[in-house]
Amino acid sequence: MINVGIIGATGYAGEELIDILLCHPEVRITNICAKIPEPQLITDIFPKFRDRIDLVCDEPDLKKIANDCDLIFLALPHTVSMEVAPKLLSAGKTVIDLSADYRLKNTSVYEKFYSTKHKDKENLAKAVYGLPELNRAKIKNAKFIANPGCYPTACILPLAPLVAFGLIDADSIIIDAKSGVTGAGRKITAGFLFSEVNEDFKAYKVNNHQHSPEINQELSKLAGKKIEVVFVPHLLPLNRGILSTIYVNKGNKGAKSQGLTQLYKKFYKNEPFVRIRKEGDFPRIKDVVNTNFCDICLKEEKGRVIIVSAIDNLLKGASGQAVQNMNIMYGFPEKTALL
Repeated sequence: MINVGIIGATGYAGEELIDILLCHPEVRITNICAKIPEPQLITDIFPKFRDRIDLVCDEPDLKKIANDCDLIFLALPHTVSMEVAPKLLSAGKTVIDLSADYRLKNTSVYEKFYSTKHKDKENLAKAVYGLPELNRAKIKNAKFIANPGCYPTACILPLAPLVAFGLIDADSIIIDAKSGVTGAGRKITAGFLFSEVNEDFKAYKVNNHQHSPEINQELSKLAGKKIEVVFVPHLLPLNRGILSTIYVNKGNKGAKSQGLTQLYKKFYKNEPFVRIRKEGDFPRIKDVVNTNFCDICLKEEKGRVIIVSAIDNLLKGASGQAVQNMNIMYGFPEKTALL
């Protein structure tokens, strides 16, 4: 049994973490905190947890958190985690960070997209990028995980086999991705109000989204050369879920679509949360919402490969993946507490 804390428990990702961890037979939640006006029972904030947990949510006290917990999830806004993580790591704690603060290894790129100086380069070098399907061996021995972003998870997994085996023209990658509103976090901003989002659909941060360099970084590692994708995110009038449609030109070593589907099934055959679907059986958001699955389908079209993937942005794109990483780190069955 491990004692676990959640910093940032009142956000969407924090709420999901509580929900998952309350079902985990090897975990005891011992500290819940967030930036709030005054201490409150977590069950007053989220009544659905009544009779399941009786902790008070208060402002973070890092000394108390370190005393209470073996592992801490940081469900904090970008730029905030790097103020907190060093203190917990120096106390010998295991940390899984759901923000972007430790994902990008190039600090100048981080500073460009997040408009702030990186303050913890020492731990940045130690952080393991927590995409289990590609980094499981490193995750097993890690003490500090940079949990991937939701869009990168939904884009890297469907591209990884093609990029790794050099089957496409890596300069031709175009990603058209759509996300539910919870991807922006629990905050009051005019652009995310119901009346603004409902009955509308828009592109935003066109080829300038902060997740673009994360996608480029990880695909470049797989390819062994620099890759820069065209990435266009869209905001859907939905609570949750991401659907990505990816277009790439085949390379000289390209294969028929049936062969590509079989390649994907072989590449991901031991992955409990990646489902490769038969050609033409394209996933919908409804197929993966409230699960930790990534569903992928491919189609070849006149020298081009079209890939459609779907995930739940709050689960495989955030909290579910974080718990998956925890399970790997502690040797628990990887699917424990995850659907």
